[in-house]
Amino acid sequence: MEMKKRINLELRNQAPEEVTELVLDNCRSSNGEIEGLNDSFKELEFLSMANVQLTSLAKLPTLSKLRKLELSDNIISGGLEVLAERCPNLTYLNLSGNKIKDLGTVEALQNLKNLKSLDLFSCEITNLEDYRDSIFDLLQQITYLDGFDQEDNEAPDSEDEDDEEGDEDDNDEDEDEAGPPGEYEEEDDEDDGGSDLGEGEEEEEEVGLSYLMKEEIQDEDDDDDYVEEGGDEEEEAEGIRGEKRKRDPEDEGEEEDD
Repeated sequence: MEMKKRINLELRNQAPEEVTELVLDNCRSSNGEIEGLNDSFKELEFLSMANVQLTSLAKLPTLSKLRKLELSDNIISGGLEVLAERCPNLTYLNLSGNKIKDLGTVEALQNLKNLKSLDLFSCEITNLEDYRDSIFDLLQQITYLDGFDQEDNEAPDSEDEDDEEGDEDDNDEDEDEAGPPGEYEEEDDEDDGGSDLGEGEEEEEEVGLSYLMKEEIQDEDDDDDYVEEGGDEEEEAEGIRGEKRKRDPEDEGEEEDD
């Protein structure tokens, strides 16, 4: 399928200015050049043209919002200065499997100030001595070359990066909607404190009432005990006085006999 027809198929009922991603892999380019892609794709952020037999980027339109460009497995050998002029905001560029042979060709990418990741895998340039060090020295703005940084740490997957950016945006929105942190927590704490205090007061009232009732019952029991004890003492005293009365006449009789 020709590139122009493929573009029309990809668009379907969508206007070019609404498209943000466009994949044209494995379709045929016209004489090794881009055909059917024009400046109307103003919102395009991702473009993939892998294995379309491209030899030149001369007809690449101005895509100021383009961030990721896939050009792997083509026949590109030069003319990379066009990228800085027409896609100045590129952060990711894949040129693996092309005909790039020397550092002079790659030097044109110095003007891509936002470029973070470059892939030259399977290009002849990778056979140069100190290839990686030379590229990192030449393009100091990049972080990853062929999927790894200077310390041989693997680059994160592009989908993971997009997810992280999306999560950060979601978190920012949640924080804005939630208001200043701690505001609602303090109110909840105050409510909890008030409810705890109310429960404590109720418990104290219940304990106080039960305690007073117990004291009143105990006082009544003590009074009954006191009355019973007092009655016993009076009975004993009366008994003692009766015995004394009995003894007194007897004592008087004994004195008369004497």
